[in-house]
Amino acid sequence: MTAVADRITGLVGALRAHGVRIGTGETVDAARAVAALGLADRELLREGLAATLLHGPGQRAVFDSVFDLYFPRGVGGPPSASGNRDDLRDRLAEALAADDRALLARLAAEAVDGLGGYGSSPGSDGWSAYQTLERLRPQTLLARVRAGVRGPGGSAAGGADVADRLLDDEIRRRIEEFRRMVGAEARRRVAERRGRDEIARRGVRPTADRVDFLYAGRDQLAELRRTVQPLARKLATRLAARRRRAARGTIDLRRTLRSSLSTGGVPMRPVLRRRRPVRPELVLLCDVSGSVSGFSDFTMLLVQALHEEFTKVRVFAFVNRLDEVTGLLDHGRADPDGLGARIRAEATLTGWHGSSDYGMALGEFAERYGGAVGPRTTVFVLGDARTNMSDPNLPAVRDIARRARRVHWLNPEPRDRWGTGDSAAPAYAALVEMHECRTARQLGALIARLLSV
Repeated sequence: MTAVADRITGLVGALRAHGVRIGTGETVDAARAVAALGLADRELLREGLAATLLHGPGQRAVFDSVFDLYFPRGVGGPPSASGNRDDLRDRLAEALAADDRALLARLAAEAVDGLGGYGSSPGSDGWSAYQTLERLRPQTLLARVRAGVRGPGGSAAGGADVADRLLDDEIRRRIEEFRRMVGAEARRRVAERRGRDEIARRGVRPTADRVDFLYAGRDQLAELRRTVQPLARKLATRLAARRRRAARGTIDLRRTLRSSLSTGGVPMRPVLRRRRPVRPELVLLCDVSGSVSGFSDFTMLLVQALHEEFTKVRVFAFVNRLDEVTGLLDHGRADPDGLGARIRAEATLTGWHGSSDYGMALGEFAERYGGAVGPRTTVFVLGDARTNMSDPNLPAVRDIARRARRVHWLNPEPRDRWGTGDSAAPAYAALVEMHECRTARQLGALIARLLSV
């Protein structure tokens, strides 16, 4: 049982490293689940541990990848592996047509063993899911699998377009599941050599809220956008609670001591300093150029989802010219994936070149839209502060900071890169508060902490 206990604690530690909150009580429940379910039925054990350790469906992908490392399907390579690519493709097409998950898992192991190995020395040998899939190319089997599902003489009759599309979608789902099996098998084989803990830390894709904005791919950004509404609901609840606490007020010490004179100096009735909580006005200035565009798009969508928490929201986008996009953001609620393209198509964001120019954009805001900022306004500037060697226009930033209640600059670059190359981050940070904001989790925490009530 010691080995099983070590696997459970290793699984819990790896999940915690990926941001999954797991307490001692939940760890004990997981151990009880293993004792009750046993190790014979691996999928039953997977579901039991997921039920005891996870708090939401967004954590399931990370859990499955980590579970496969600490409770693997097997040890070592398959008993009989075929390196023959054509033979593997033929058997894979048959397994996909039959939707035989057990056979697909065995073929994934064979494919990694036969096609995914690299290196020549014992210390450098490894296995690559990418190399395996590039050589096997399961995505090209769609037509063969479709024919296998229909059987002889099963060609579609006229008017069956919808059925064809549904069948193709189902086959693509099976192929994608096989690709995930290959990835899990490659991680398992590498973990046997390098250790489960290291691969669980480095080789498992993080949850959407921990993906670095600057390095997120298209699929990861789409997944991030799906987390906007849940994150907005959580932040709205937190902000409403802060507003209720603020409405109750804090103790007015001077008036409380004066009142206590009538009771012999004992403060029987504390006097509260009442204040009326105010919903802030919010202005966003968003750099939508290059790699920071994903960060800006996500933040704009989040603020739009939180619009009821503010008296007024105005959003401005820029590259080297600045334009108000508040109205476009309203339209973008129905199509969050198309928000960035809509803004870049309908707003005037560039002048004579396509590179970002913070000095020009900030100066244009101060000159044309200075009236949007007042004593109740909180301004958020979103961008990496890389000026392409142009004038950072610090006087414009001073002017905005003088008008606003608060100015916060959210920078998606790591702090140790501020001031390198063409980054003017240190100069801007000397005038306004600048915060590192690389992930959705950091963004949510910053908005909850920085917004006044």
